[in-house]
Amino acid sequence: MKKSESNPSEKRYFFGERGEGFLVVLGGGESGAGTALLGKEKGYKVFVSDKGKIKEKYKQVLIHNEIEWEDEKHSAEKILTADIVMKSPGIPDKVPLVKQIREHQIPVVSEIEFASKFTKATLVGITGSNGKTTTATLTHHILKQELNVGLAGNIGDSFAKQILEYDFENYVLEISSFQLDDIIDFKPKIAVITNITPDHLDRYNNQFESYIASKFRIAMNQTKDDYLIFDADDDVITNHLKNNPVQSTLLPFSLTKTIENGAYLDKQNIIITIDNNQIIMPTTKLALEGKHNVKNAMAASTVSHLLKIRKQTIRESLENFQGVEHRLENVLKINKVQYINDSKATNVNATYYALESMDAPTVWIVGGTDKGNNYEELFQFVNEKVKAIICLGADNEKLMRTFGDMVDIIIETQFMSEAVKIAYKIAEAGDNVLLSPACASFDLFENYEDRGRQFKNAVRNL
Repeated sequence: MKKSESNPSEKRYFFGERGEGFLVVLGGGESGAGTALLGKEKGYKVFVSDKGKIKEKYKQVLIHNEIEWEDEKHSAEKILTADIVMKSPGIPDKVPLVKQIREHQIPVVSEIEFASKFTKATLVGITGSNGKTTTATLTHHILKQELNVGLAGNIGDSFAKQILEYDFENYVLEISSFQLDDIIDFKPKIAVITNITPDHLDRYNNQFESYIASKFRIAMNQTKDDYLIFDADDDVITNHLKNNPVQSTLLPFSLTKTIENGAYLDKQNIIITIDNNQIIMPTTKLALEGKHNVKNAMAASTVSHLLKIRKQTIRESLENFQGVEHRLENVLKINKVQYINDSKATNVNATYYALESMDAPTVWIVGGTDKGNNYEELFQFVNEKVKAIICLGADNEKLMRTFGDMVDIIIETQFMSEAVKIAYKIAEAGDNVLLSPACASFDLFENYEDRGRQFKNAVRNL
């Protein structure tokens, strides 16, 4: 193994046309299985280890491809002989085995770091506390009209698997802070930071600064020939940039400021200017509603403009984009009551956008695993728009205490079917029933998708 020039104590992992050495993959989920397949194809000896149970579909992939694996345990002695470890994003650094791996100076990388070594594609990396799934999906929706492009990262089939099976010329990658924590050389041509609000602080020792720094790793390896698109209305982002300048060419977007190079809102139009080349997009025909979606459209359009997509294509794509499942998704209207699935709102800021966009009295279903939430920014909307609150979580005490005096009706339950039935009884014609939990889902559900699907099923069964 070559040593790093910049840090001799850090072993660098070798990448050429063929891999070299022993690759251990921690975690046998989507990113783990994809990395294992790509690693084997590139000549690594591969071993997949998962402390939990590997899902049957991934197990079959590993067996079919003759990749060695174990689940419900970690064989530490074997793992510590690795030349490189790919760690799935769900595994925190504080896990004793990960600490041991680092003590042995074995490089620990994320799937996006590993996979990016085996493609020459143009990479668009999108991160942020909220809006990254919608922005990534919308960007892909526009680009695919004219380019050969894949959508990966935190969404869909793994990046590694797509490189192996399709090797698209371009990729839009939705990237979490956990994935960015384990990059070394990863460098997107275009990076997007949608916004930064407190989230996942339990993984960052309750240090917001650490979480912010983690998000900005997306631009860490960029040069002046690369681009960073960001929300200029977000004080967290602009303050961090002032104190920690990046090498990238900056393209801000804003709803309130006039931007010379980037995107801004002028009355009903999005104006995008890059190197004196300007396009104007009317917001009145945007398929997605809400101020936050104007920002998502600005970010996606700026990426598309950089990649030379025709103006007409961008306009048409913005008008016909259908949105993302579990993000402000209209499910059904029953007795003139609209049921809305926003299960993807796993933090307070996401729920802020949801409540802000409500235009009718709302029965709000909230709750789950609280990640140190501060609900204060929601108070104005709760007072203005929310007629009843249904707390859906294993422990609802904080929600009951916080919102108990703000609404006439506040009820708690541990069952989605019951939550929807209660909402059905409370809601009147013209109201909304909104599932926007502001919390993670792991107390009662497998993940936010499971929570959203259960909500939709319960609504359909009314």
